[in-house]
Amino acid sequence: MSVLEIVAVVITFLAIWLTAKRRMLCWPINLLACALYFKLFLDVRLYADMVLQALFGLGIIYGWIAWARGKDDAGEVVVLPLPAWQAIAGLLVGAIGAVAIGWFTSHYTNAALPWMDSTLTSFSLVAQFWTARRHAANWLLWIVVDLFYVGMFVFKGLLPTAGLYLAMTLLAMRGYHGWRAAAKAASSSD
Repeated sequence: MSVLEIVAVVITFLAIWLTAKRRMLCWPINLLACALYFKLFLDVRLYADMVLQALFGLGIIYGWIAWARGKDDAGEVVVLPLPAWQAIAGLLVGAIGAVAIGWFTSHYTNAALPWMDSTLTSFSLVAQFWTARRHAANWLLWIVVDLFYVGMFVFKGLLPTAGLYLAMTLLAMRGYHGWRAAAKAASSSD
């Protein structure tokens, strides 16, 4: 456990909590969390997760813009449904990405857990995209991904980060229920 890991845990928890509450402040705080975890994952040789943080940075900028444009008249971020075909396509892209990244990291790096790390990285990108697109289903994917991350981080001895991902699983559950309620309220007022 390092000071860097502890700070990254606190900042990330705050960012995810703000995301679950649909607050625009989540985006700059998520950007800071990405930078902190980029350095941490570099230090422990989880290269796919390190690259994931850089990609999340780009996704955060996209999400920030999408959320700013996706507000209702009251200034609330609007939650959108995820069509079944988009969900299937997203999961298929996640699976293809997992294989491609896993193959690369297992052959060309000294990654500690190339296949697990790559699979979680790929599906995290899908979940991040769904978050930016304001789909409540993002939280369901985050729940699954975060639970697997807990195990990986325990195995790597990153116990505060494992605890963070366990807490993020709970936040994802809360986020899903909150976003679903917001979507239902918006559709009943139409």
